[in-house]
Amino acid sequence: MASKTANVLARVEPSVKEQAESIMSQLGIPVSVVINMLYKQIILTKSIPFSLALPSRPLSREEMDEEAFEAMIMKGYEQSKAGLARPMDEVFDEILRRIEE
Repeated sequence: MASKTANVLARVEPSVKEQAESIMSQLGIPVSVVINMLYKQIILTKSIPFSLALPSRPLSREEMDEEAFEAMIMKGYEQSKAGLARPMDEVFDEILRRIEE
């Protein structure tokens, strides 16, 4: 007679595990149910059920041709004229906060 369950052993970063399990606990869903749902979605879709694409990143100046660079500069200039600019200190503070997360 076949077993009704099988064990899955996976190494996970402790902070990731704690955060994910906290959310699952708030939702009232046991970890084993989430893992089983993931496996069933993999079977159903014959794929990983979320995007595994690399995040896009801004191009460096060396990677841009002159037309792309000019378009980027003009876009920034137009945003500035329209009052959509932000103080440099504020932008750098936000970047540092995101890096530290």
